[in-house]
Amino acid sequence: MSTITTEELSATTLLRFATAGSVDDGKSTLVGRLLHDSKSILTDQLEAVERASASRGQDAPDLALLTDGLRAEREQGITIDVAYRYFATPRRRFILADTPGHVQYTRNMVTGASTAELTVILVDARNGVVEQTRRHAAIAALLRVPHVVLAVNKMDLVDYQESVFAAIAEEFTAYALELGVPEITAIPISALAGDNVVDPSANMDWYGGPTFLEHLETVPVSHDLSHCHARLPVQYVIRPQTAEHPDYRGYAGQIAAGSFRVGESVTVLPSGRTSKISGIDLLGKPVDVAWTTQSVTVLLEDDIDISRGDLIVPTKDAPATTQDIEATVCHVADAPLTVGHRVLLKHGTRTVKAIVKDIPSRLTLDDLSLHPHPGQLVANDIGRVKIRTAEPLPVDSYADSRRTGSFILIDPSNGTTLTAGMVGESFASPEPVKNEAEDDGWDF
Repeated sequence: MSTITTEELSATTLLRFATAGSVDDGKSTLVGRLLHDSKSILTDQLEAVERASASRGQDAPDLALLTDGLRAEREQGITIDVAYRYFATPRRRFILADTPGHVQYTRNMVTGASTAELTVILVDARNGVVEQTRRHAAIAALLRVPHVVLAVNKMDLVDYQESVFAAIAEEFTAYALELGVPEITAIPISALAGDNVVDPSANMDWYGGPTFLEHLETVPVSHDLSHCHARLPVQYVIRPQTAEHPDYRGYAGQIAAGSFRVGESVTVLPSGRTSKISGIDLLGKPVDVAWTTQSVTVLLEDDIDISRGDLIVPTKDAPATTQDIEATVCHVADAPLTVGHRVLLKHGTRTVKAIVKDIPSRLTLDDLSLHPHPGQLVANDIGRVKIRTAEPLPVDSYADSRRTGSFILIDPSNGTTLTAGMVGESFASPEPVKNEAEDDGWDF
């Protein structure tokens, strides 16, 4: 196994990407081939896979076993859980989320793709674009994943025909562009044989594009969120009240976007109180500026009533607070989401009571038409909702901030996650919202 020095690793960028596709499209095999051919697995891991493959009567190592770690996954030959893998090449570091393909586990694909900068959607060259392919494309568009790769797999089973690849790429690209996917790259591969995964294929001389790994290593990645709306969700209030720090009052959290500086005027939401940053502690040391993804403790000049769930923002760039949220959602629970449903809405570090006031439309995946006022969303449905919250929330549009423009709906009776939501407009334009009669109980 080749080694990468600390200096080389620190100089590389990081790409988060997720894989998706229908059952038996070869996601786990692709990931296994990628890790194997890029020499990103340890010798003992490969030996374990070889032993497991031999015990199942297979002549060659089943590379899918490198990611299908659950016993149920290996027994059934499908991916159930989201398998995260970390690996690196001299050009880039990677965090990979291998997500399930079965429609029953679409919710896990939402989880894996929610933080991804690139999504790989696999298609079996024999089957072409199917309903689950369209669903995964819609989720990638809904989550505004910047880059989508269409990996047409199992080209060896269609004799590496260019016409088969071209027809699938054309159909998928037309569908994804209509959804608003910003960038699509189609690559013909055979994960089992290794064609165009890490090394160029000798069987597809008609293809002149990059290999799968080459594209992953060179696709533009933007981690500079310092110019986004600065947002700090408060996770914890630090009050040591010790002899050394008798008056210390700090507000700890991970910066969701943007940057904060000492001396900057800030507003605390939803209260609207204002102050100035008197200090920023990072890893126990004072700093003048902190930025996205850093976990910090912010100190303010004034004593303000701040608690977990509040949001610290620049005064000059504060979002509006609202109790009425319209969003596009992907429903992930087995039980349906209905009009009048009483839920808990978790936004950042804040959780409030809420009611589903209306479901204006549901997306039909076949032709991207909107079914108006379906009354409910069932598992894996994508649709528009209108929600009324018990307390004002400072929400951004998801198009402006993936972190502070997203939320989840939770069943208050058992804590089950019901729905993942993205605030504001999306590829599914909302229908006019009908007026609902006032609900009993949680009515705000």
